[in-house]
Amino acid sequence: MLSLRLLGAVMVLSLLQFKLSTCRSPGEGGKGPGSGDSGSLVELPGVDTAQLTSREKHDWSSAVSELLAPCADQAVSLAQCVKEARPCKACTPGAQFLARHVRKGKTRAQLDAAYKKRFAADQVKEIPIAGSPTKGPDDAVVTIIEFADFECPGCGKAHPVIAKLLAKYPSHIRLVFKNYPLSIHKHAEKAARAALAAGRQGKFWEMHARLFEMQPNPPDDAALEKLAKELGLDMKKFADDVASEAIADEVSRDRKHGDAVDLESTPLLFINGRHYDLDHFDFAEDLDDWIALELELKTGKKVEPKAVKDDGPGEKPVVEKDIKPPASAVPAPSAAPPPSGNATRAKTDPSAKGK
Repeated sequence: MLSLRLLGAVMVLSLLQFKLSTCRSPGEGGKGPGSGDSGSLVELPGVDTAQLTSREKHDWSSAVSELLAPCADQAVSLAQCVKEARPCKACTPGAQFLARHVRKGKTRAQLDAAYKKRFAADQVKEIPIAGSPTKGPDDAVVTIIEFADFECPGCGKAHPVIAKLLAKYPSHIRLVFKNYPLSIHKHAEKAARAALAAGRQGKFWEMHARLFEMQPNPPDDAALEKLAKELGLDMKKFADDVASEAIADEVSRDRKHGDAVDLESTPLLFINGRHYDLDHFDFAEDLDDWIALELELKTGKKVEPKAVKDDGPGEKPVVEKDIKPPASAVPAPSAAPPPSGNATRAKTDPSAKGK
């Protein structure tokens, strides 16, 4: 009898140990390390959490109760900011932002990092844009700065997405383009110079579009010459400008600006000075949300996008793996003669990162 009781106790203990060692699905309820279940559920006006699971509601409640409001002059939690209708128009959008990203399965650490990237005041960087090609109104409420490489496949995939944004909000968005040719792309430096040379004849954006649209074909010398002729450029002036120190210095200037913001990959986007970090955000879906919110915060109202043509039947939807590059690289060394004076040259340090 004693042995049977002992055997039963061993079996119960074994089952208990088995239960403790199993893993819960992210969508399941129940408590777990860092799940945020220890606190009470929060409800905030203007924030719909009906689609969240029980665990997700606890995670969201924990986040809005512990993270500070986006406005530096409101030293309260995000939840308190919304409840008390504090004078910070980013509070309710901040809480909505967290709800969306909890629903996407982000961990608390990922939530905190994404929230900081999107809302923290210290994340805004000043990037010089004087002399860079721009598209859109000078007084646009949203400025997108893009560092890109014309031979980079991810940049090519990003091109139609950004073009569609400009078409949706033609009066509200300005695009600033900065060249950052990478050493892994043999023709990128020459292509960057070709685009700037075309710009000297008023055709930068036409050349910019053609260079991305010709991918995966390389922008070699023959291709660049063909594009220049198709755009009706003065070929002698084009060739002289491509080879000039002035154009090479413009590329080096952009590269220096990229290095100053710790560029690690292309494309690299800054939206009103905030890094749109592909480690935290999807390229297409989250980008639309980011722009819509930025427009609302800047104008005080929702801005309706203009209707634009959907992707053609031959085009594939852009996904994050298409945009994020696979390998490290260093900026492409300039093939132009050394510039005079104190002009900055490209980095060629193999330890520098870029993709």
